[in-house]
Amino acid sequence: MANTPSNVIICVGMILVLLGNVNHAMITESPTPQPQPFKNFPMNGTTPGSLHPQECCPRCTARCSKTAYKKPCMFFCQKCCAKCLCVPPGTYGNKQFCPCYDNWKTKRGGPKCP
Repeated sequence: MANTPSNVIICVGMILVLLGNVNHAMITESPTPQPQPFKNFPMNGTTPGSLHPQECCPRCTARCSKTAYKKPCMFFCQKCCAKCLCVPPGTYGNKQFCPCYDNWKTKRGGPKCP
């Protein structure tokens, strides 16, 4: 009587349930990778309004450090920083971090801020 079909079905069912729980316990979700900040540039001051006016000069000095046109770069960078209170990270591009800086245009439609 120990090997009746109902006992075999019950045993097989219990084994499947146990195996299902073991496999379910092994499945884990990996965390979503987060964007890494720029290594050589502090990220504070890269969002609109996050700088104080006295912080504009050092940020613009870093922003304009690799250009051949330092005077105009510094002039417009400081003007943009005074209005937007942010300077994008790095020496070029990355204007998406500071929409005000990115959206301020010249009369001809070109970018106002370096």
